[in-house]
Parts: sequence; C-alpha cells; structure tokens
Amino acid sequence: MIVGNGPVPEGADAVIDAADFVIRFNDCRSFGRAGQRTDVIAVCNTGRPARNMIGSETWRDSAPVVACSQIWSVRDPEKFEEMRRPLVLSHPELDDFCDDYTEAFRTFAEGQGKVHEVIDRRVHEAMDAALSAHQPPPYVVPSSGMVVIGALLDNPAYGQDAISIAGFSHEGWDGHPFAAEKRLVEAYVAQGSLHRLG
Repeated sequence: MIVGNGPVPEGADAVIDAADFVIRFNDCRSFGRAGQRTDVIAVCNTGRPARNMIGSETWRDSAPVVACSQIWSVRDPEKFEEMRRPLVLSHPELDDFCDDYTEAFRTFAEGQGKVHEVIDRRVHEAMDAALSAHQPPPYVVPSSGMVVIGALLDNPAYGQDAISIAGFSHEGWDGHPFAAEKRLVEAYVAQGSLHRLG
C-alpha cells in the first residue's frame, strides 16, 4: 500500500492497516486518518523539505518515523547534482533544490536500526520517459509518489504483489507534472498494475 498525503476514502484506515507493507511520504500528514501502519517512509532527500525534516526533532520523534523499519531517499544524489546547473539557469529560485541530505538520512536511519535505501536514478529517468507519453508541461521532477510507484513496478520482488494506492490527489507544487502523473497512474490502474483504493 502506497499512501500519499491527500484525502482518503472513508474506511480506508482499516484497509491500509491490514496491508502487508505500507509506504508513506515525508511528514506523513495522512497518518491517523489513513491508518497508522508504516513500514517505509519515502523522503525528499534534497532541498528545503529534506533540511526541515532531518533537522527537526519533531519529525524524528514522530509516531510514523519511530514505527517505520525503512527510510527510502527518493532522489539519487548524483542525478540531482547533475541537475543543479541547468536549474540555476531555468529556476533561479530553486538555488538550494539540489542540496543533498542523503547521508544525514542514512546516518539517522542506521542510528535507529532502520534500513536506508536510495531509489536509483534510472527509476526517475524511466518515469520521465513514461510521463512523456501523457503530454506533461515543462516540469522540474516527478513527484515522490510517482518515483515510488515506479520503483515498485520496476522491482521483480514486488511482481506478484497487489499494489494499491490511496491519498493521491495529484495536486500540489507546480514543479511536478501532476496532470500527466494522474493520466499515467490511471493507465497503470487500467492495465491492472495498480489498484486505487476507493
């Protein structure tokens, strides 16, 4: 179960908590109303969100962070370092977007007895390719949710699993191509690769 931070259907909390494996994102805003089980927290490990999370005792001591057994960094540091110079030119307001906090998340995770993984850049690049078929406007990066969906669909270890999503409203920061992401997710749902809860 991949649980975004958007609205969830009534009764979804029980279904989510009954799943074998639950992935949430960043500050886990849906925790509680969308169940409590948390096996993985997928984090934006670059830029201001990363700095704010890893520097916050409130985040580190929060119930979902304490409960999880794994932290996944969704942004490949090498990929984002390569993006730094082009972004300075195209989006000067994002001058700290590629600042990398991966090692801080790794140190924190390992210090708490949690597994830390970095999602490989090829998943990000595969999502860019898949999104290109859905007419995205110019964008900065795929959302963390889209990268995690891509990572699970790409991993043979999950090939026999039923993968469900909830809390994906496909709205938010305009640097993500949310309309194209919604079309891509619906294509995955139509072909049976994903199930949208509710």
